[in-house]
Amino acid sequence: MKASRESIKSIRPDIPSITEQHAASAAEQFQNKTLRPILKLQNDLLVALFQDYITLRKGKFHTLSHQGKAQFIKNSLQKDQKFKHLLLGCILGHFTPSEYTVYQTHKAEISRRITTLLIQRLQDQLLNSQG
Repeated sequence: MKASRESIKSIRPDIPSITEQHAASAAEQFQNKTLRPILKLQNDLLVALFQDYITLRKGKFHTLSHQGKAQFIKNSLQKDQKFKHLLLGCILGHFTPSEYTVYQTHKAEISRRITTLLIQRLQDQLLNSQG
């Protein structure tokens, strides 16, 4: 069982810009040690899921201004609970059992952090790549 936990962690990318001193609170440490590497690992899938989400919405996203697209991404994750939970599942599926216990203990705070990170990541990926 321990080997499987280590295997889960071993596939996560390192993020050299994050150091121990960057993390003030336990939630911030969890964000930096667990959430950011998982989101980076799952980046391509998260972007693909969002692009499918855009298609399901009849491509309205592509007609919006830069700011409108940013707001569309934010609203999609804040207001569409089904879609938000799909993306959360992509992240939670990469937790070890002990990380899941931490998540359960601080579910509201960590879910808020995941949502914020997802919004930022999708905005960076989808808006900056389009110019």
